[in-house]
Amino acid sequence: MAQCVQSVQEFIQDSFVPLVAALCSEEAERLTRRNNLSFAELVRPFCRLTSEVHMRDPNNQLHIIKNLKIAVNNIITHPPQPGAIRKLLHDVVSVSQPAEGLVANVITAGDYDLNISDRSVKASVPWYSNWKETLMELNTSTFYSATTPWFESYRECFLQSMPASDHEFLNHYVACMLVVSSSEPDPVEQFLKLSQEQHRIQHSSEYSYPKWFIPNTLKYYVLLHDVSTGEEQRADSIYEEMKQRYGTQGCYLLKINSRVSNRGADEQIPDPWSQYLQKNTIQNQDCYEDYTVVSNKNTDHLISDGIDSEIKDGLSNNFKTHPLQLDHPSGSLDSTDYMKASTSLQDSKKSNSGTPHGACLTLTDHDRIRQFIQEFTFRGLLPHIEKTIRQLNDQLISRKGLSRSLFSATKKWFSGSKVPEKSINELKNTSGLLYPPEAPELQIRKMADLCFLVQHYELAYSCYHTAKKDFLNDQAMLYAAGALEMAAVSAFLQPGAPRPYPAHYMETAIQTYRDICKNMVLAERCVLLSAEILKSQSKYSEAAALLIRLTSEDSDLRSALLLEQAAHCFINMRSPMVRKFAFHMILAGHRFSKAGQKKHALRCYCQAMQVYKGKGWSLAEDHINFTIGRQSFTLRQLDNAVSAFRHILINDSKQPPAQQGAFLREYLYVYKNATQLSPDGPLPQLPLPYINSSATRVFFGHDRRPAEGEKQAATHVSLDQEYDSESSQQWRELEEQVVSVINKGTIPSNFQPTQFCLNRYSDNSKFPLAVIEEPITVEVSFRNPLKVPLLLTDLSLLWKFQPKEFGAKHDGETKEQGTCDEDMVGTEAIAEFLINSEETKVARLKLFPHQTGELHILGVVYNLGTVQGAVSLDGIDPSIGLQTGKFVSNGLSVRGRQDLEIQGPRLNNTKEEKTSIKYGPDRRLDPIITEEMPLLEVFFINFPTGLLCGEIRKAYVEFVNVSKCPLTSLKVVSKHPEFFTFGGNTAALTPLSPSASENCSAYKTVVTDPTSVRTALLSSASSADFGIGTGGSPEVIQVPLPDAVLLPGASVQLPMWLRGPDEEGVHEINFLFYYESIKKHSKMCHRVLRHTAVICTSRSLHIRATVCRSNALGDEEGRGDNMLLFVDVENINTSETGVKEFHIVQVSSNSKHWKLQKSVNISGDKDTKLASRERAKLCFKAVRCKNSEENYTFADIVFGNEQIVSSASPCGDFFFQSLSSEFKRTHVQSHTHASQRAVKQSFDETVRLIQRCSEVDLNIVVLWKAYVVEDNKQLILEGQHHVALNTIGKEAFSFPQKQGLKKILVNSDWEDLEQELPETVLLKFFRPENTPVPARPTPEQLSNLIKTSLHYPESFNHSFHQKSLCLVPVTLLLSNCSQAVVDVMIDLRHKPTSSEALEIHGSFTWLGQTQYKLQLKGQEVYSLQLKACFVHTGVYNLGTPRVFAKLVDQVTLFETSQQNSMPALIIINNI
Repeated sequence: MAQCVQSVQEFIQDSFVPLVAALCSEEAERLTRRNNLSFAELVRPFCRLTSEVHMRDPNNQLHIIKNLKIAVNNIITHPPQPGAIRKLLHDVVSVSQPAEGLVANVITAGDYDLNISDRSVKASVPWYSNWKETLMELNTSTFYSATTPWFESYRECFLQSMPASDHEFLNHYVACMLVVSSSEPDPVEQFLKLSQEQHRIQHSSEYSYPKWFIPNTLKYYVLLHDVSTGEEQRADSIYEEMKQRYGTQGCYLLKINSRVSNRGADEQIPDPWSQYLQKNTIQNQDCYEDYTVVSNKNTDHLISDGIDSEIKDGLSNNFKTHPLQLDHPSGSLDSTDYMKASTSLQDSKKSNSGTPHGACLTLTDHDRIRQFIQEFTFRGLLPHIEKTIRQLNDQLISRKGLSRSLFSATKKWFSGSKVPEKSINELKNTSGLLYPPEAPELQIRKMADLCFLVQHYELAYSCYHTAKKDFLNDQAMLYAAGALEMAAVSAFLQPGAPRPYPAHYMETAIQTYRDICKNMVLAERCVLLSAEILKSQSKYSEAAALLIRLTSEDSDLRSALLLEQAAHCFINMRSPMVRKFAFHMILAGHRFSKAGQKKHALRCYCQAMQVYKGKGWSLAEDHINFTIGRQSFTLRQLDNAVSAFRHILINDSKQPPAQQGAFLREYLYVYKNATQLSPDGPLPQLPLPYINSSATRVFFGHDRRPAEGEKQAATHVSLDQEYDSESSQQWRELEEQVVSVINKGTIPSNFQPTQFCLNRYSDNSKFPLAVIEEPITVEVSFRNPLKVPLLLTDLSLLWKFQPKEFGAKHDGETKEQGTCDEDMVGTEAIAEFLINSEETKVARLKLFPHQTGELHILGVVYNLGTVQGAVSLDGIDPSIGLQTGKFVSNGLSVRGRQDLEIQGPRLNNTKEEKTSIKYGPDRRLDPIITEEMPLLEVFFINFPTGLLCGEIRKAYVEFVNVSKCPLTSLKVVSKHPEFFTFGGNTAALTPLSPSASENCSAYKTVVTDPTSVRTALLSSASSADFGIGTGGSPEVIQVPLPDAVLLPGASVQLPMWLRGPDEEGVHEINFLFYYESIKKHSKMCHRVLRHTAVICTSRSLHIRATVCRSNALGDEEGRGDNMLLFVDVENINTSETGVKEFHIVQVSSNSKHWKLQKSVNISGDKDTKLASRERAKLCFKAVRCKNSEENYTFADIVFGNEQIVSSASPCGDFFFQSLSSEFKRTHVQSHTHASQRAVKQSFDETVRLIQRCSEVDLNIVVLWKAYVVEDNKQLILEGQHHVALNTIGKEAFSFPQKQGLKKILVNSDWEDLEQELPETVLLKFFRPENTPVPARPTPEQLSNLIKTSLHYPESFNHSFHQKSLCLVPVTLLLSNCSQAVVDVMIDLRHKPTSSEALEIHGSFTWLGQTQYKLQLKGQEVYSLQLKACFVHTGVYNLGTPRVFAKLVDQVTLFETSQQNSMPALIIINNI
């Protein structure tokens, strides 16, 4: 139980006090009324004696009475009715509430305040982390000082309002005060009338109430004298007469009203009556003057300490009815009446608290009243009680025939062996047995009660014990139960505790009252007394069990109070039972609610909530929160009600859909009522639906246009695309690249990458830039946690805007969103937005800024409602069939807001940030609205989705300026510039339209002369014509706009040639279009547009090419520099793509130094056709160019009847782009070598000259056509492949596939590579980290210094009969391939060592010098005449001379044998 203000001894003593009746004359009542008090109320604050009192027991032993209190009441002649008592108790509890400021029904989000009483214990969630901490906290907490004043008020009122009964005398009047005023004409006569009236009330059969202790009631005569108006001398004379008539012990002169009302008004006199009158306020709602007698039979009457009404028809009317009349028949009261009663009580309490009491009394009068009570008690009451006890003791001794007093006899009786008592179940139901008033058993009980009232507990216990045995023997169970009850209390109150508290006495008494006598009032009194005693002995478990046992359905108020006290018992135990406390507080709250005590019910639920919260008991939490919400709403605590219902909705509810729907409707109803109270207040926060703030995405710009037929809009960026960090980084690099080119190689410090869509992964540390008049789309992610659909209507964004003129000195005022602000920022609202049960759904909300400035998006505002018929009864989820459209709302919706609060990324850079938790800013919702900028839209016409590798296709690109500003500096940047081209810089190189040539070719074609077949057709072009080599980045391409400006609303179509990538598969090729405004802006310098083209390429041709030196040193022009080019073309296309066959229509070369001269194919076919998996070998002769090294020479060898001008667009474009990408690739690979060469700056230049001998700079373009059958139609596709030849004798490929790469490498190298490196890092083979700087050229490079060639007749006829020796002249041509001077040595002594060679070719002899030493200048060709001698016919190999070469002025360090020529066979015939 909760702690009480009084100790248990004080509580019991004050519960049972001697009762004194007061009977006043009308004039005496008038005197006391001047102080707004009745006589009984006047003396009540002074009824407790301040000193000890002595009296003697029947054994003449002195007995000390401490702290004695008496009760003076007006006489009420009708017993109170049960209904009236119930109303009184209800009102007492209703008025008594926790102190203001510590009310426990204040609900906060997150934690609750556990206000069990006057002191609160802060309870965070979870309230206790583990049991050990809980026990420590509770044992050291302030729970033990928790008080429940409403329970104490109820208990006090309950005990005072108990009607007097015949089986006990504790509530019977012991004495009667007769009060007469000294101002009456004949006070003595008035005393006589009052005495007769008292006698009539006590002894007449007309009055059965009140009860009197003994027939000879003590009458005490009080003369009331008004000092301010009465004559003191007369009062003294009357008092003298009274003393002679009634004796000095039986009368008293009480002087009051010494103070004049209108004097000394500022003097403060204590008001001791207030605390008592507040309790009586409940019993005195009617005004004294307006009191009327209601003689309704059904009216309940209530005992009161209040005043009597004015005597109108004589004294007899004073006792007919009680002052408080109920306005309704007796019975149960509904909660509405209770609420009305509580309201009236509060009003009357306020009115009474403002009325001054004792206004005519001085402190001297207070002392006189106190003295009067003491005199009455010392000289009248206690002597009377002492005498009565003696008389009763003597009567009992005489009737029992005992020789000694009962006091001594009982010791003998109880010291012997105890007779076993019968159990309560064995006793017959004789509760209806009545003893006559003179019965000795009742006299014992009467004596026991008198002893108990004067604190003689030992004698009282003896008498109760004796009476108990007599009553049990007679089976008078009501009497026995009363004796058992008081015996137990007496035993407990005995000083020194000679015997333990007999709890079983109380148990028996309670069971008897409840089960046999059916008297719950007496049983309740037993429980209240016993529980308090058990609590004082720290027997909280037994006390709780006792309290719980008495809860029943007949009284909700009693059950609620007892359950609450039981809950306090559980929490005050040595090992606190926190969950039991909470559970019983819930039960108490439920019963309080049924009893109409809404505030107490709310308080109980709130206290219990702290224990259940955060434990995962969601259903219990829902029930408690729902009840808290309901009770708060009933009490008009709407904020608390909204908060409680909010808790139900925001937790992950496990309730069924129907229950969730009910909760939601209840919340909306309460919320609507709350908002109606303050319609002009700020919009409150709504709990539903959940918003995942971090998932909020912000998109700047217009939505992408859909494709229209062959016209496809640029993909750009949209909210439908998923974020890809790798892709985002690529776009950023492209933008940085183009900005760097624009700014001549540097990126400005204020450069901010363009971000169209901001999300949780993007860099949101800077304020994003938005353009005026362009929409801002905010995607908000909503989640409905409930199993019922939610309908959001009129959903829009909430924002704050500060206008700013960028560049101006003053800023505008900040504007919140309002109806008049649409001219600043337009807001788009979604009329209806349905979120089905447990669905996550995104809403895209738009803003249209009309002014420049700073915009802050704060949150969303909407009406929250539900869909009518959302919950079905057959268990089928009704939300399955709900689609977006028109929904029928149930009419209940509330307007509110939710804020978008996004936490930025955690900072982790500095040491301080690493050691603490700090978050950076996230500014995605705070865009800066900048000045007007141009807006570009790009459309692709006839853009393919599938190509063959190397296929050329022509498409068109349309550029549209949809803004009001002209745009300029339009550029496109891509990581794959070799994929597309807009044509060359020169209009002459760009074909006008594809229809200008045969088969609508994308190339520029010229009809060829049939005689020029397989002979090179020459043209030249500069790389500058195609934008290559101008110093800029090859990836950044200028779009050739007419006049370089696109005006507002203008559009332009440009041709775009595409070439399928060399690698098969799906390719994503990113285009970034960059453009600027003509006007320069401070915030935004440029804009970009993104497009991602997805191209699927399939295999076409694979080309391998090798170049080697030609044996024939002389060409048509007499130059000795020529080479043979071998081209191997393989059709690797699979038939799935529908390609029928490939035709090689042209092979072109382009180089600054070499050109193709003619085809040396042996095949006679004019056209080279390749079916699937077929391979063709082509051979061409290449010669050195004459022209300058500025331009590239293009040589076309045509296999058809139509020349494709390879130096024009698009063939030349793609060649130069492939050249630049090849250069970039080789540049990356040779970067390591270059850095290592820089270390050794003294590298010999001659070594470089030698190395150049084996290098060749020749690029081959193979142009082809493919015949494709598609939908029974034959299409002709065309394309080109590039092969870059760098080294003589080294095979080159059109695309370095893995198979080709393996063939390039030496077998042993390849095995080492496979062992050492994973397959994914093949490039490292070309640039190993520890490659040493080559100190000398390789033997292969040295062997290419001199090219040799033998000129002789293929067959020679000689008559061996005429001349046995055959001499054949042979010319040896030596060509210096390098730019340096070379020393050459020719050795003719070399013999073939191979026996096989001898057998095949035979032997011959060179005549003349066997060794020659020559010196050749750079590029010099030298002719040496030799003679060969043969002795018989046969086939001979003349390629036996060995040639050695070294650079001039060098020792034989670099001297190396030159490569042998191919076999030079000669046939010697005999004629």
